[in-house]
Amino acid sequence: MDAPTLAWNQVQMALESENIILDYQTVLKGTNAYLGDVNRGTAYIAQINGEIAGSLLVTREWSDWRNVWIWWIQSVYTVPKYRRKGVYKALYSHLQELVKSSEDVIGIRLYVARNNPAAMETYRKLGMTDEHYTTFEWLRDPDTFKPA
Repeated sequence: MDAPTLAWNQVQMALESENIILDYQTVLKGTNAYLGDVNRGTAYIAQINGEIAGSLLVTREWSDWRNVWIWWIQSVYTVPKYRRKGVYKALYSHLQELVKSSEDVIGIRLYVARNNPAAMETYRKLGMTDEHYTTFEWLRDPDTFKPA
């Protein structure tokens, strides 16, 4: 995997979708962490002509209600010149096929920033719904927390 490109994609995604400036070196460390440990997540990439056109990260959530895993899509990014060409759709379809053939994964979830209506429309067109849950979070102040 190309950790520098995946990390750069995340820096760009945060800036474009949420106007958040991420520290590239921190994101690169985080990317290398999940690339080196499948328990932290799995990267999926779409390539066009040997170039990374899009990427996403899948993490797992255990459902005690169902006794199976649910996959969470995170860090979705499509390179601007490849947008509106079905890159995310291809990645999502691939994940759906993996889930359908799995004996211990029931489905796929993701979260999206409220100020990203284009992404929401894409997800709805692919059959995802937002009718069951609202995500709440609490995060430590990033200015006072520096991960190892």
